[in-house]
Amino acid sequence: MKLICSLPFLFSQDGYYSHRPKEKVRVDSNNENSVPKDFENIDNSNFGARSQPQRQPPGGANSNKHRERLQEKAHAEQATWKDNAPILSRSSNEVLQYGRAVAQNGSLPVGPKAVGAVVGSRNHHSHSLQPQSQGQAQTYPQSQSHTQTQHRHQHPHQTRKQATAAPLEVVYDQPPKCEISGKEAISALSRAKTKECRQQIAEVYCRHKEGQLMPEKVTRYCPIEGKANANVAWEEDSSEGPPSAPVRIAFVLVVHGRASRQFQRLFKAIYHTSHYYYIHIDQRSNYLHRQVQALASQYPNVRVTPWRMATIWGGASLLTMYLRKASSMSDLITMTDWSWDFFINFSAADYPTRDLGGGLVAFLSKYRDMNFIKSHGRDNARFIRKQGLDRLFFECDTHMWRLGDRKIPEGISVDGGSDWFLLNRPFVEYVINSQDDLVTNMKRFYTYTLLPAESFFHTVLENSAHCESMVDNNLRITNWNRKLGCKCQYKHIVDWCGCSPNDFKPADFHRFQQTARPTFFARKFEASVNQEIVNQLDGYLFGPMPQGTPGLQAYWESAFDEADGVATLSDTQLTHYHAFARMGLARAAASLQGDPKDDSCRYFPMGHPVSVHLYFLSDQFQGYLVKHHATNLATSKLETLETWVMPRKTYKVASPPSTFTRLQFAEIGTEWDAKERMFRNFGGLMGPMDETVGMQRWSKGPNVTVTVVWIDPTNVIAATYDILIDASAEYTHYRPPLNQPLRPGVWTIRVLHHWSPVAETRFLISPLAYMKHQPIRQEDTLKLHNGPAKNSYMEQSFHGLNPVLNIPVHLGQVEQAKRNAALTGPALEHWVDGLVGAMWEVGAMCSTSMTGGPGTSCPVMQTCAKTPWSSLSPDPKSQLVPPHADGRIR
Repeated sequence: MKLICSLPFLFSQDGYYSHRPKEKVRVDSNNENSVPKDFENIDNSNFGARSQPQRQPPGGANSNKHRERLQEKAHAEQATWKDNAPILSRSSNEVLQYGRAVAQNGSLPVGPKAVGAVVGSRNHHSHSLQPQSQGQAQTYPQSQSHTQTQHRHQHPHQTRKQATAAPLEVVYDQPPKCEISGKEAISALSRAKTKECRQQIAEVYCRHKEGQLMPEKVTRYCPIEGKANANVAWEEDSSEGPPSAPVRIAFVLVVHGRASRQFQRLFKAIYHTSHYYYIHIDQRSNYLHRQVQALASQYPNVRVTPWRMATIWGGASLLTMYLRKASSMSDLITMTDWSWDFFINFSAADYPTRDLGGGLVAFLSKYRDMNFIKSHGRDNARFIRKQGLDRLFFECDTHMWRLGDRKIPEGISVDGGSDWFLLNRPFVEYVINSQDDLVTNMKRFYTYTLLPAESFFHTVLENSAHCESMVDNNLRITNWNRKLGCKCQYKHIVDWCGCSPNDFKPADFHRFQQTARPTFFARKFEASVNQEIVNQLDGYLFGPMPQGTPGLQAYWESAFDEADGVATLSDTQLTHYHAFARMGLARAAASLQGDPKDDSCRYFPMGHPVSVHLYFLSDQFQGYLVKHHATNLATSKLETLETWVMPRKTYKVASPPSTFTRLQFAEIGTEWDAKERMFRNFGGLMGPMDETVGMQRWSKGPNVTVTVVWIDPTNVIAATYDILIDASAEYTHYRPPLNQPLRPGVWTIRVLHHWSPVAETRFLISPLAYMKHQPIRQEDTLKLHNGPAKNSYMEQSFHGLNPVLNIPVHLGQVEQAKRNAALTGPALEHWVDGLVGAMWEVGAMCSTSMTGGPGTSCPVMQTCAKTPWSSLSPDPKSQLVPPHADGRIR
């Protein structure tokens, strides 16, 4: 097979090889419903094999001689690398892991005396590496066809090797009661983090193996054959008058994260004094819990659950949150002062699309005996297979572990679909209180089920005496785009490939008005992705806000609050936030116009940041808002300031501009969201131990191949690879497996086409001023700030590319980098501030006094509440007010 080398002199099979992915955008099928795909049957890779011919570089005899000399040098440098090439993994959604336990035959019995565990085997590959996406925690077995592809691509002189390591010890409090031989259970045991979780997995596996876990047969109580589906209709402009006995709704809001203003805006849109609001905040979302508790104290018909759970996507904990003894449904039934007729579950990503007063209430009052739940369709066998209902799952260590196969109980028809529903009170009381065979056994069955909330209520409803009340419509529009939403993005918490809806954008607004079936809500909405669509909906439902309303195009989202404690921050975040605060103080001092005797705007930093917010304007990230304490040197009084830092532009096209115009933008970051095509680490706050992802955005055009080169702060070429760009490609992303720690400083990424520069971008790997939230010690700085071992980011060296790419290596830079790696204290902070200042700039500052304290002594400092950008500036769209005469607050 002919290889396409990433630079003009790299042609010989025995010569220098680029580390490069075979990247290609894959178009996923747009399936008809929300069932996830099994990771064994899906390849979400953006990359495919190349078949392009080799390209001869420009230049005559002299360039050929130069190329030959460089080839000889590069060949010598690669002698070691050729036998230790990178691992070829299966999918772009997987992380390469080294040194994990491996078995020769792919299985390893684990019994009472055994302590070994199997993780899986890897194949070395001589000249290419499959790319990976951000955030996955393990790899899975490759299909046979993919393994054969590896063999076809094998370098003729490369011997295949297997990465092996000592078996991972599995420790139990009590030995398992059976021999654990299933490959899924063995894999789960090898990956579980805690001894308690491993013990539970072993117990569940053995109970299932002995037939004690699953019901074999379940009683069906529905009097009709097949699936009932009552037809309902509703006209928004119906001439019918208001209902004589309008229903009252219990809204159960299941929320997590830090987007308190988005939640408040949703709450304003659905609030009415006639209904009830029961709110569960994830156990890990303490900031949001404090905000919602303050909200609930203002309204008598709003309560927060006195218990909290940590729920995960697809986890059994989601169903437990609805069903257990202390659960949302149980609590609502026992609240004698809340007389409700319908149960509706919501997340903070929902929003109404119709009037809830006359519209939803009138509709549900007309169909008060119905239950509204969205089913997957008619193909039950396909649903069971795709949903993994025939597999045994167990949740512990905030992970859903797949433990093996199981049988669907006889006697019933399994159903499922969306986990967002509207259920009437009689059915909720039946599900909570009934001890009949159906409810009891379905609670057992779904305790060990992936995505149980997407099937439990459907199956119980379809097989119970309430079956004829089923309406196949949950009154919601969901923004499914499976080309983007099925990226196996939850494999780090679930042993399965699942799909997730996308966020709505302004171009989707027409969909809310053109649906043929009754709908009142839509999902998903996310203000940090796009707030304009919510503004549009608000205007449609409630009329436009008055002209000049402050903050209408702005959005603020909390990133940190001092009540959370600095332990909730990474050392990288803490380092950056302190640097941002010091930048603000330097900006304040510079406002004195050079008067050395005037200290009124000079400050000394005090303590950790008070709060940090993300700031967006017109759906564009504008930077961070850091609130911090500082002592004024003129008055010796403590003041609270807020500093707005904005990212500098780092992407630039080549000069003179290249004739290649498909590349629109390139960026490096972490927490890449392939579904929304954005980095969730806004602004790219990265440290030496972060795993960086390179992203490129493309316009449509002919198929092309480009070369991407990563260059560290001392001009060491860390990685180079080619990307094949399809004609219709819009985004590509790739994480090169760089050895850590990454050298702190400003890195450069160059994109080349036919070896000519197209564009470049820069990103910062910041040195860490903190280790485990304490000022870092020199022994740790020397480990973290000196770059990778032997200055080698990969097993192969790219030193031979420096003269070709005209990237000089200066010994002075290298020596300075070594000196910087030993810095601590104020010298380290000075280095950090210089690097952060090269990538960020202060947009503005403002002042707010502490409770009961004085204002600022700096005469040029604005008050935060009077600025349009501060987190303390007015934000009427999410501000809560007492109920109006009509019972609403919006």
